Amino acid sequence: MAPHSCEAATVRVLCPKLLLSGNQPGALQWLIGSPFFPPFTVVSTFRCIHQSPDLDQESADDLRKLLPKGFEVIGGLIVGDSDAEKSALEAVRAARRLRKIISEGGELDDEKIVGASVDAGTGAIHFFISKTEKLAKLEPVASVVYEEDKSGKYLWENGCLLHCELPIKLPFYFPASSPSESKKMFSEAVDAVITQFKEPNVVYIAETLNKASGDVPKPVVLRGKDFGFGADASNINRLPAAEDQVSDIISCSHLCLNSKPAAVVNSAENADKIQISLMLNRSEKSPTSGAPVAEYFPAMEEARLIVVDLNLDVLTYAPKELPLMHAVSNLVIPALVDQLYSLTKIILPHLLMEHPQLRIYHFNPPGVLHPITTIYELNYGETEMKQVDVRKSLHMRLGLPLDRPLLRTANALDLSVNDDSRSNTKKRGSIQLKEVHIGIPSSGVSEGVASVIQGSYEYYHYLQDSFDDSGWGCAYRSLQTIISWFRLQHYTSVSVPSHREIQQTLVEIGDKDPSFVGSREWIGAIELSFVLDKLLGVSCKIMNFRSGSELPEKCRELALHFETQGTPIMIGNLQDSMYFKSIRGGVLAYTLLGVDYDEGSGDCAFLILDPHYTGGEDHKKIVNGGWCGWKKAIDSKGKSFFLHNKFYNLLLPQRPNMV
Repeated sequence: MAPHSCEAATVRVLCPKLLLSGNQPGALQWLIGSPFFPPFTVVSTFRCIHQSPDLDQESADDLRKLLPKGFEVIGGLIVGDSDAEKSALEAVRAARRLRKIISEGGELDDEKIVGASVDAGTGAIHFFISKTEKLAKLEPVASVVYEEDKSGKYLWENGCLLHCELPIKLPFYFPASSPSESKKMFSEAVDAVITQFKEPNVVYIAETLNKASGDVPKPVVLRGKDFGFGADASNINRLPAAEDQVSDIISCSHLCLNSKPAAVVNSAENADKIQISLMLNRSEKSPTSGAPVAEYFPAMEEARLIVVDLNLDVLTYAPKELPLMHAVSNLVIPALVDQLYSLTKIILPHLLMEHPQLRIYHFNPPGVLHPITTIYELNYGETEMKQVDVRKSLHMRLGLPLDRPLLRTANALDLSVNDDSRSNTKKRGSIQLKEVHIGIPSSGVSEGVASVIQGSYEYYHYLQDSFDDSGWGCAYRSLQTIISWFRLQHYTSVSVPSHREIQQTLVEIGDKDPSFVGSREWIGAIELSFVLDKLLGVSCKIMNFRSGSELPEKCRELALHFETQGTPIMIGNLQDSMYFKSIRGGVLAYTLLGVDYDEGSGDCAFLILDPHYTGGEDHKKIVNGGWCGWKKAIDSKGKSFFLHNKFYNLLLPQRPNMV
């Protein structure tokens, strides 16, 4: 990196949330950056959950596995007292100790480190820079720039992901009379594999994962004999993208897309990805000819053979201008080595027993700009307490809420080859539009605060799937939208039920007679709550109103629901008071996706997703036709979207507490 003057140092904060919630005085966080970014750029923050004098467990067991190569600890943040510099110095010293352990040699000692202190009383954050380990005095930062609004764009327009999968079948022998020798022999076999990663005849093939882009560049073959192992990737002169065409050195940008649709969100999921495949070339021509030679090494005593299956799966981050050769030699290969040692450490205690089933997963949870990598033991089901405890620890580390499944295997990044045939397979069987409320016109509440649904959902409406439910199926469609939300947030793997399956469920629990199946009878909030409980184990809250005019009075409560639960709400209305006692099937049903409420004036609007739409899956037609949009409680003409002479009930599904 280029020299940087601390007197004019500026800290750039890209992460949406710098201070993780739930921090107590003395709590420590690690500031994560990248050697490829301008100095003192904070990309994310991890909570320190193993505070100990040497921090061995903190680094070896967690951070080394979690952080992809291309990101590193650049400092520490501590919740301190009024003496900001003293507290920041404590955070800096901890960060330096951690970096030494991770780097396995301490060559990062004299790197400039960011230290930050949070005043426990006021919440004010003070940043400092530590020039070297020898200086006990910190220097204050000139300015702090928060750029969370364009953070994803900065990462993924300038960088890409390199993905490498490597299955290894590792056989080794040890004396049958000395089982204690097994660990030594296994470790030697692992070291022999690592040596092969850097052999002259090893071949790495790099190819783009974005096969659906039309003009796909040819794969690039890299040979071990041409690598410069051991160089510092952060100090390598990077090439402008245009120089690829005139230079023999190929940069990562050669395998990245030249252009992307404007609608593509800048995230790890949609980032440019390069697949790296490793092969050992044994077929090179020898300069001299010779007869084949077979060597025989007889065992001096009875030996035992054990075969260990290891499946490496690494993900690294690199700037697009970085030469591809250096990205492989300085990022991918070290990542393979680190992961191999991590798997070895887990397997060693079970070497002579049944080996744990280990699988690598990569996640990009909300609020974390870069991917993280985890090792899960598949011996345990996802709902077993040992696996739940592992996820809870990760949620704490990343500052994620404990009431939603963000790190289950279904949430993992899909790094499979993205070609046309695979994408067509994904499209079959699902024609519903998702997140149709995105891009709609504003509500018209001038001083309002909008609280909307959290996460993805599918829009279900009349006449879908060639099924005519016009005039009676709106509540069924609203229920399907709600269940799709729970599916897409990975709370359940249950398929979205058909009308008949919904009816059959109500018969099975004894709520309806068998004649109900196949009928065109309406259902309401109570029936929806029964189905959600039966199929998903989801509890619901039901709110009743005598008139639509009462709905604005509950805007604050509805806003709280969207901020804490984030689930879609079903609004149903009833024809007359005779239905009010049972709160059963009504005339109309809508799906509520949000509220926009001005506490000062009481003005409010409701974000309505209308299941009565009968057209095709045309987003523009749906929005322009008012089938999804904000509806003012009282418009400029004094009219209300909600009929005042009808009873209303609202079904508020509750988000299960699960990780």
